[in-house]
Amino acid sequence: MSTTRTDPYPPWVQEMREIFRAGTISQFLVSGNVFDLVPWRGESGLKYLPLKEFLAQVLFGSFDVVLYYSRGAGLKPLKGQEEFHRYLKILDEWTQTTFTSGRLPREASQALEMMDSFLRYSQTRTVVEKGQVVRAPLRTAVLIDFVQYIVPQADPAHMNDRSTETLIRLLDWASDPGMLGAQLATVLLTENLAGLSRSLVENPYSAKVQIPLPSESDCLEYLEFLKGQFPDLESACELPLASMAGKLVGLTRVNILHMVALAVRNQRPISVKYLADLKKELIEKECYGLLEFVEARRTLQDVAGLAEAKAWLRQDALLIREGKLRSVPMGYLMTGRIGTGKTWLTNCFAGEVGVPFVVFKNFRDKWMGATEGNLEKIFQVLRALGQVIVFVDEADQMTGKRGGGDESGVSGRIYAMLAAEMSNTANRGRIIWVFATSRPDLVEVDLKRPGRLDVHIPLFPPQSDAERQELFVAMARKVGLPPEELPELPPGLDVGGNEMEAVMVRAQRQFDLQAQAERSLKEVLAEVVSQYRPVPHRRNLEYMDLVAVKECTDEAFLPECHRHLEPAELDRRLDELKRELGIS
Repeated sequence: MSTTRTDPYPPWVQEMREIFRAGTISQFLVSGNVFDLVPWRGESGLKYLPLKEFLAQVLFGSFDVVLYYSRGAGLKPLKGQEEFHRYLKILDEWTQTTFTSGRLPREASQALEMMDSFLRYSQTRTVVEKGQVVRAPLRTAVLIDFVQYIVPQADPAHMNDRSTETLIRLLDWASDPGMLGAQLATVLLTENLAGLSRSLVENPYSAKVQIPLPSESDCLEYLEFLKGQFPDLESACELPLASMAGKLVGLTRVNILHMVALAVRNQRPISVKYLADLKKELIEKECYGLLEFVEARRTLQDVAGLAEAKAWLRQDALLIREGKLRSVPMGYLMTGRIGTGKTWLTNCFAGEVGVPFVVFKNFRDKWMGATEGNLEKIFQVLRALGQVIVFVDEADQMTGKRGGGDESGVSGRIYAMLAAEMSNTANRGRIIWVFATSRPDLVEVDLKRPGRLDVHIPLFPPQSDAERQELFVAMARKVGLPPEELPELPPGLDVGGNEMEAVMVRAQRQFDLQAQAERSLKEVLAEVVSQYRPVPHRRNLEYMDLVAVKECTDEAFLPECHRHLEPAELDRRLDELKRELGIS
């Protein structure tokens, strides 16, 4: 993979420059990977600068003044300090203030009022040349960091006067025609758009620019750059830098720097395991614990039974590995009663494909806009990973509802964001969605339609004594019991994988509690099996089985007992169970 680049700026910077040159938009809402380093190829070669420094020194390097504000740092000039000081002297003379000798305002509405005043001054500035007063406008850029804390998402009816004033000022900077031809620019920085006022995000007079996470080629380019800072980098790596770059996709450059420095400065080898462990830790931190990285070490060979489902998934895994992505489903819906192995099957599928496997954790938050911001952050990381299997367990609880269903409308917005991301065909074969639920009837129809979750795979308990014994052996391997310690299961014992695991743990407990090894583990296990009482909620389990049958997209996935069930008979039995169980 070549790391030779000719463009001095990343694509998102080129986008900003072209928009500004057009002269029709002067406000930029920049989101995404805003805390990372930005590459720039100047006369002295390739450099990496923090975003704030890059904007002030490079992108707006030809401007006269660059002002910066955040609620934490307050207001300060990053460039053109003398020019800004002259303005403050004029302001002090006219308003009897002491800004030239004291602190600049830190409170948002006061700081933005001063920046607004300076922008107007920049437009109308005059100087005396050869005895005549001539216009000499200043080229000025204003950078506002952490803008989500200045104009957060909120119901306009509940905003106080100061918040409303601040929002209107930002909107005015974007829409004022006088700003457009005056070489004035305002840049609003935020990690994600979801936490911002909708009026600001949906404003047609501002440009929305997304900074992506580094691609594989970006990671390789940065690793090559780091060789100058860490001469021992290549010797510390147990794999070539090109291979290492592929394993770093999804991390920021700051993360990569930390990973390299931690290893090289502590004389620790950079092995595949080191990369995998630290990448998992860093990405989970980057996503605030909203995603869990799971190392898929098993393949479909480790799944007992489910022959038709495994055959289908093996074919899809082959298509993905061969790059024939047009033939790959957008996603899968795994259905079936609790304990039928939906999570295990997906984990093994990820191992079969050989791509990262991530699990959605609870991304809902009580603060307005935070849940949507969490999702936006997750989507950004998923897109950067290149290829990934995304597992959403308890999908009926996690994915929201079309109509909302809650007073704040969060559920509806979750639904809309997921629906849009899942139907993006540019992600086919790259972001592979797997929803798992025992109640697929509670998942919104539009989320599980073809084009989002194309293949619906129902999972059922073993249907014969031979299948149950096969699953019993597989569960023993999972919990670490030797297969020779397993007794034969009683004929007709209707138990699933989760119940088998519980039986084995119970038997191991009794075996370990023996004062002396009076009985073998096999004898203890046989006794526990004979005494085990299966889950009593048979009608609930039957209902879960039948809704899985109803959702199935391919008859081959169904066991013989359900394969020829007529739709009318299926609906009739489901209605009966609903009445018995009180399901609405």
